[in-house]
Amino acid sequence: MGVLEITILAGALAGGFISGLLGFGTGLAALAIWLTAVEPIVAAPLVVICSVISQAQTLPKIGNEIVWPRTLPFILGGLIGVPAGTLLLPHASVDGFKIFFGCFLMIYCSFMLFRNAIPTIEWGGRAADAIVGVGGGVLGGLAGLSGPLPTIWASLRGWRKDQKRGVVQMFNLSILTFALITQAIGGFMTLEVGRLTLVAFPATVLGAWAGRRLYDKVDDLRFNQIVLSILLLSGLSLVVTTAFVS
Repeated sequence: MGVLEITILAGALAGGFISGLLGFGTGLAALAIWLTAVEPIVAAPLVVICSVISQAQTLPKIGNEIVWPRTLPFILGGLIGVPAGTLLLPHASVDGFKIFFGCFLMIYCSFMLFRNAIPTIEWGGRAADAIVGVGGGVLGGLAGLSGPLPTIWASLRGWRKDQKRGVVQMFNLSILTFALITQAIGGFMTLEVGRLTLVAFPATVLGAWAGRRLYDKVDDLRFNQIVLSILLLSGLSLVVTTAFVS
């Protein structure tokens, strides 16, 4: 097993674990590792595939938390955004993508770490939810990062942990399945992506299983803070190393 395969396994294990724990986040964890070894045009479809695997694996556990009137506006908006993100994918440069993702990771994690100080938003209704879904769909089609924007918005809404997970996980599974289809139609599901998927599959399943078990047993808030801190450092490291290498 070479360095590439070990890198893919490490990213898949981390991504599956975060997804199993939080209900999303395969791309947040995996891309920080995978982008050190493969280009975005390979990493992004791989994130989408592994995200669908981990989401489908843990979905039965949260079935009772899915409230369709709350979830559908996000999904409908996301379906509009996915094709736009897929069209942007072939135009993403390696260094530009790394810096974008690193900055996104730092901003997102910083927000989530300090979100308790932010007041609850009650305006906008379903229309605002749908607009957030569009943004999540664009990021989903581009890099498999459909989860962060709806999660931030759900936090601003003041929803409980299980309410957020029900919305975000169903949204992610729907949008990333659609992203997988659009990327396949666009020719991004290459033989190399298929080969790396076979490498990533067992680690994704194992990571999602472990993350879900921890979600059920451990104080979620405290552990999330540790995870977000690690991801924040990963984003910072990605930006700094890319800048120096360039």
